[in-house]
Amino acid sequence: MSAHTVYDFKAHSLSGADVDLAQYRGKVLLIVNTASKCGFTPQYEGLEAIYRQFRDQGVEVLAFPCNQFGGQEPGDAESIEAFCGKIYSVTFPLFAKIDVNGNHADPLYTYLKHAAPGLLGSAAIKWNFTKFLIRKDGTVYKRYAPQTKPEELIEGINTLLAE
Repeated sequence: MSAHTVYDFKAHSLSGADVDLAQYRGKVLLIVNTASKCGFTPQYEGLEAIYRQFRDQGVEVLAFPCNQFGGQEPGDAESIEAFCGKIYSVTFPLFAKIDVNGNHADPLYTYLKHAAPGLLGSAAIKWNFTKFLIRKDGTVYKRYAPQTKPEELIEGINTLLAE
């Protein structure tokens, strides 16, 4: 794998625009695969709270909708954006729907899984709302399970902000 940091990747915004992740250089990133019809979907509220609390200190939350787990993100870009805005008042960046596992996994997620394997060394993303905390230099600090609530990441965020 030739990528060394998340800044080596590009993504597509929910509206389809190309986004060079290098634009987030020097920020602490919280990258999460999301879904609108999941038991963990209420975590959008906590993710937004994290974003509002820390964005002025250089923290960005980047959400990547994914429909690979129980078909829990069936909508198109417009319905995802409407849902996230209307129900959870999401203001952090939402990206185009991607695969996080399998032959068509987004290259960013291939990198994240390799850099921070899950439980027992498993590379696969197990479910929606798996979270990755990224250092200011673009390297992976830690991977968090779907059931880990966003507010439980505050200590890690503070640690990375102090680096």
